[in-house]
Amino acid sequence: MAEHTSSSITIAAPPAEVMGVIADFERYPRWTGEVKEAEVLAKDDRGRAAQVRLLLDAGAIKDDHTLAYTWTGENEVSWSLVKSQMLRALDGSYRLAPVDGGAGTEVTYQLTVDVKIPMLGMIKRKAEKVIIDRALAGLKKRVESGPEDTADAAGTH
Repeated sequence: MAEHTSSSITIAAPPAEVMGVIADFERYPRWTGEVKEAEVLAKDDRGRAAQVRLLLDAGAIKDDHTLAYTWTGENEVSWSLVKSQMLRALDGSYRLAPVDGGAGTEVTYQLTVDVKIPMLGMIKRKAEKVIIDRALAGLKKRVESGPEDTADAAGTH
């Protein structure tokens, strides 16, 4: 089984607010550096994304891929690769745990990436760590900055 990389961060917002930002794929290009485009292709029976196409540019890893999402309760989402140009696997998850009596959230991001081109394990783990750290920092900044201006959001769709 492939090794995975994980990291955690604490965000000053309740889990539901954090998950709301995680689940809002169409806005990813606004706050993530790596995701250039995001398109929800299918939704589950609760209206949550089930398949999402992402155009990713993470330095060493550039790809147009589709991920399948599985939602477990209100505080966990995991994904796996459906199709990709350069990846053999992209499996990950966000797990949210309330802290400070529910006023804050500890977010744990776990990721396993396997590329089709040969890459040293050490370089691959470093790429995973960079992706995770940037994603968590971006998520924290996005959530803690408060709700987006609705006029701005309406003007871009």
